[in-house]
Amino acid sequence: MRYPQGSGLNTERQQFREGLRLKAAERFTQGEASSVIAKDLRVSVRSVQRWRQACDEGGPRALRSQGPASLPRLSEKQFAQLEAELAKGPAAHGWEDQRWTLNRVKTVIDRRFHLTYTTQGVRKLLVRNGWSCQVPARRAMERDDEAVRMGEGDLALRGRLAAARGAWLVFEDEAGFSMTPPQAKTWSQRGRTPVVRVRGRSRRRIFIAALTCYKPGHRSRLIYRPRRDDGRRDGRKSLSWCDYRDLLIAAHQQLGGPIVLIWDNLNVHKAAGLRDFAASRDWLTIYYLPPYAPDVNPVEGIWSLLRRGWLSNIAFSNREHLVQRIRRGLRHIQYRSHLIDGCLTETGLIIRPA
Repeated sequence: MRYPQGSGLNTERQQFREGLRLKAAERFTQGEASSVIAKDLRVSVRSVQRWRQACDEGGPRALRSQGPASLPRLSEKQFAQLEAELAKGPAAHGWEDQRWTLNRVKTVIDRRFHLTYTTQGVRKLLVRNGWSCQVPARRAMERDDEAVRMGEGDLALRGRLAAARGAWLVFEDEAGFSMTPPQAKTWSQRGRTPVVRVRGRSRRRIFIAALTCYKPGHRSRLIYRPRRDDGRRDGRKSLSWCDYRDLLIAAHQQLGGPIVLIWDNLNVHKAAGLRDFAASRDWLTIYYLPPYAPDVNPVEGIWSLLRRGWLSNIAFSNREHLVQRIRRGLRHIQYRSHLIDGCLTETGLIIRPA
């Protein structure tokens, strides 16, 4: 890790790097080896050797920050205005798609502040102020963000209700898996795209309904039930309300306490038979997530772990091979409650004791 001076960093980062160099200067006087100093300060040995040479020639004063090589053309106030313009999205500035490129940001700076930047200058400006090029997250156009925010507050209320009743807060979701595996990154020679052989025919699928169960003071649990596609054209391929009923009964027996269930608005979840079953069980209370809000359901994180870990880039020989890999991955997650807790943390929800 290199710490050059005048590298276009903000004041806070310059002070941090200057502090590292001054700490190294104090240890130079004590005769410590460069490798030891580099390990403690978490920098490269070459950087420490360069600092030592500069300290020998000019003393500790030579290691102090000399400030930026040049003053930024956009002030902090102007960059805040630029961030406000970028927050409006590319569509507000005349572009059809929803991605910001360096050339587009350069055009916005020219229109708004009448300043000419190079493409690399725009990149350094954004990086200096904490921006980076990222893969965006997808959101449904039908999603009502205000309803989702209100739903998150409602979920917090349900969590307090569950804690007050001594109940388990349970999230549910379902997913289908076929013999065509998800793609994951792999190493290959530069210029040669790696090829993964997969099954061309993958009509038969495996459907799984899973529950993530949380209760303060208890280890988080993962309970699931698979359903195989029998391949019949007239047969049911997804889970029925009876399958959900049996899953909830099994979860109640394993958890040994009342359940506050939170799931999405799937039509099977609102079936008349399932509503009658829930009304006749005093240990079961059901609430529904806001529409188009999978990001507040921790079970989505379970599917992500499964697809990125145990199912990616595998050429399944038959359906039993697929079932075996799915069970192995889910069993691995079941034994590691911190993974289940991490899926809840990713949603931004927190379950506290009453």
